[in-house]
Amino acid sequence: MARFLHTMLRVGDLQRSIDFYTQGFGMKELRRRDVPDGKYTLAFIGYGVDPNETEIELTYNYGVEKYEMGSAFGHLAVGVPDVAATTEKLRALGAKVTREPGPVKFGTTIIAFVEDPDGYKIELVQRV
Repeated sequence: MARFLHTMLRVGDLQRSIDFYTQGFGMKELRRRDVPDGKYTLAFIGYGVDPNETEIELTYNYGVEKYEMGSAFGHLAVGVPDVAATTEKLRALGAKVTREPGPVKFGTTIIAFVEDPDGYKIELVQRV
């Protein structure tokens, strides 16, 4: 059976990104692999070690502090119990809020959008 494993994001400061996702979303750093010969470090973050859980792979390439954001990538989506409270928590951690909490256009689901420290967009979706 096939299943979705992870999404990889290239980051300019590995610890800054780990802190953002662990402090802002309650994720955990699940494992890390430093590859000096390849000049990169991988850190996998997520909500659990269950093999059915999807993870985010944060990739830090030595010496690269910034990436160009392509026009094809859309966003990550994270279900949270309270979009407004999560938005404020992330704002306090320095996240850029690009869409304030409110109902989705032509619907009732409450959403918001924030950007992580590298500019990746994250949709917050209210899940009760």
